[in-house]
Amino acid sequence: MRSFTSVEHRIDERAHRFLDRAPAGGVRAGLIEFAVFGLKQAWACIFGAALLAVILAARLWYPEDAGLARNDFLTLAAVTIQILMVAARLETLRELRVVVLFHVVGTAMELFKTDVGSWSYEAEGFLRIGAVPLFSGFMYAAVGSYMVRVYRLFDLRFARYPRRWVTAVLAAAVYVNFFTHHYIIDARWVLLAAVVIIYGRSVMHLRVFRRQIRMPLVLAFLLVALFIWIAENIATWSGAWLYPSQLNGWHPVSSDKLVSWFLLMIISVVLVAWIYKPEPPGPVREAGGSDAGESQAVPVVIAEGGATR
Repeated sequence: MRSFTSVEHRIDERAHRFLDRAPAGGVRAGLIEFAVFGLKQAWACIFGAALLAVILAARLWYPEDAGLARNDFLTLAAVTIQILMVAARLETLRELRVVVLFHVVGTAMELFKTDVGSWSYEAEGFLRIGAVPLFSGFMYAAVGSYMVRVYRLFDLRFARYPRRWVTAVLAAAVYVNFFTHHYIIDARWVLLAAVVIIYGRSVMHLRVFRRQIRMPLVLAFLLVALFIWIAENIATWSGAWLYPSQLNGWHPVSSDKLVSWFLLMIISVVLVAWIYKPEPPGPVREAGGSDAGESQAVPVVIAEGGATR
């Protein structure tokens, strides 16, 4: 079992005081599993949710005549959120390394995409590289934060996970295509087919409370991509960035972007899997170290490997 952060350990203890008395079967048990699933997802999304809330609040209430440019305010707010995540032990230092990696990969893509006109930011503020405000990298970091947190919160295991070197080659091809499709043929549909072939047999096992759920990994990619697309609509409405078709008036982001986000998920999963080796399904251990069967309660919050902080 992956060990807890100190904050998560306290949350887990308090949750068990209530949940251990709950029935193991029936409608109420199902509702509890659903509630725990939602709370875990919310906990995993805390970085992205906080950043999105700041972006939305800046759209609604940030003064037009403020001495600090809105983009610079968003960058400082993103840095503050990241510092608080680590200082409050909501995120471990090992997770922070993954988040920084996402930040670097995302910023490199932003620099290229804004240069070729795929989307644009308001040309304001000092905390930027060229036309790219520094807060943009934190949006990719938010995806990375979610990925590593959901990995441990649900104690994710994978049946028939592809060889990591194969997934690395696929992820590299996806990343390169984000750049090269502007100059040569767009291979996204070939890459999409490759994802289905390579990951099609893989099944994700996730532990909620008492129950372990199985889900095709490709379906999990699609669901996460869908939620990122919804968040993207909120962010573009808030003016964080705009696509060329939105410059004369906002409208929902094209559903075609779902394919892009789906492929980006492959890059995200490979980056996380390269640091946290995917493990096959097996016995889930209780906080005390004993094996837990399917009918036994397991930790409500399951944290990453390494020393308890």
